[in-house]
Amino acid sequence: MRFKHVLHLLGVFFLIAITAQVLHAQPSPKREVRGVWIATVGNIDWPTLATGTNVDKQKKELVHILDEHKRSGMNTILFQIRPAADAFYGRGREAWSRYLTGKQGKAPEPFYDPLDFIIEECHKRGMELHAWINPYRASTTLNPNHFSEDHITKKKPDWFFTYAGKKLFNPGIPEVRQYIIDVIMDVVNNYDIDGVHFDDYFYPYPDSRNTAIPDRVTYGQYPNNIANIEDWRRNNVDVLIRDLGIAIKAKKPYVKYGVSPFGIWDNKNGANGGSDTRGLSGYRTLFADGVKWVQEGWIDYINPQIYFPFHNRAAAYEILVEWWQHHTYGRHFYIGHGAYRVNEQKPGWTDRSQIPRQIRYLREQPNVQGSIFFSSKSLTDNLAGLQDSLTYNLYQACSLPPTMPWIDSIAPNAPFGLQLHASENGMNNHLVWQKPDRAADDQSAYGYIVYRFEEGEKTDLNNTRKIIHITYNEDDLQYEDNDLGKNKQYYYFVTALDRMKNESEPSNIRSTQKTLDYNHAYTMQ
Repeated sequence: MRFKHVLHLLGVFFLIAITAQVLHAQPSPKREVRGVWIATVGNIDWPTLATGTNVDKQKKELVHILDEHKRSGMNTILFQIRPAADAFYGRGREAWSRYLTGKQGKAPEPFYDPLDFIIEECHKRGMELHAWINPYRASTTLNPNHFSEDHITKKKPDWFFTYAGKKLFNPGIPEVRQYIIDVIMDVVNNYDIDGVHFDDYFYPYPDSRNTAIPDRVTYGQYPNNIANIEDWRRNNVDVLIRDLGIAIKAKKPYVKYGVSPFGIWDNKNGANGGSDTRGLSGYRTLFADGVKWVQEGWIDYINPQIYFPFHNRAAAYEILVEWWQHHTYGRHFYIGHGAYRVNEQKPGWTDRSQIPRQIRYLREQPNVQGSIFFSSKSLTDNLAGLQDSLTYNLYQACSLPPTMPWIDSIAPNAPFGLQLHASENGMNNHLVWQKPDRAADDQSAYGYIVYRFEEGEKTDLNNTRKIIHITYNEDDLQYEDNDLGKNKQYYYFVTALDRMKNESEPSNIRSTQKTLDYNHAYTMQ
């Protein structure tokens, strides 16, 4: 009995804590990126070793992961589809990943395409899917049993160098850069992705002995009139970033293109006027000039991995956030959070509210458009209660990805003909509407938002707590509302979204009351 009593008290305390969080929830913006990386390399997040290569279990596990992230307020999934010059998708030129099927080159049995699957599952949950690609890593191992016979490292061995026990594409070879672009364009052409995403792996991080990168011979072959090998390496990466962006936008202008570099571009003691930090320099060590990419307009968003706590001696979170805000040149700036670090017994991280504090801080900044968390399992395992903080407080209300007016600023037309059919038992309301005509830019609706207000409430489109459904499917023209309060009367309207998440004005209004004042005033964002 004593044990049961303790459990009861713990449950009461938990409910009190959650209630307090809800009552003191910080108002959240209608527009902010809330992203999470789902890592497949080494089976970090999916498919876990528990599911093995069983296709049915893989699908169920992935659906569960997406449901968890939807519940905690996420609107963007970054799914690792190419961890090591291999594929989690079928319509491309590279071998199936061993992290999916246990053996590189072996297709799933029974066959399915994980990229098709996750795109569909994300879109029906109102979440974007960004294809996360490692451009230069060709292997995580030198074990010959881990390579298929037709792997690119065997077809083109001269394209690679070995460093720290891995095979890496040599970015200085023009054919290598074109091959990587072709691989990525297979995905852009063949899949309905919302974005292409690179992480921080460009030239390799130094190994324990600070071994020199073995590319001086390549520099001699393709110097491109660049006198310094370090400038030459940066140019090799720049050319890939630039040319891939051109290729993506020529084919599908709406596909977002972003990079998540190391959190420190360069330190202040360098010649470039970097941040007041004393850590590894992405500019000098990885030869990644993220500032140039946004300044030139080659990418749509920059997502530095600021995996540091407040007041860190070498690299303080607040210093890096402030510095990056002044180097985004009209493009989006999202902050990469190290969710995997929240249980570390290190200065800053012993404060279990570290990342919630970081989110509150970034929302007060004038030029930060959201957050992306590494990685999925750290959230779904609720490390340090972080997922609870998102679900019940910080991300309690819905949020849409911010618009990108340099790509598209024209809103779609509003849906029309909204009808409401209440069930006889009063348990659900069925909504049906009509697809709008094409907008001035000839774009049709890409998705829809359903708003629900109680009778007497102000109709405010900025009140995201009133959003009950988001879908990214232009033909999904109905919704069943089963979450009704007893004896409550509601009114509904629907807005349309285009591919870049520009939102239309509302449709006509329908109410559960027999009579309705159609002159409700509404507030657009």
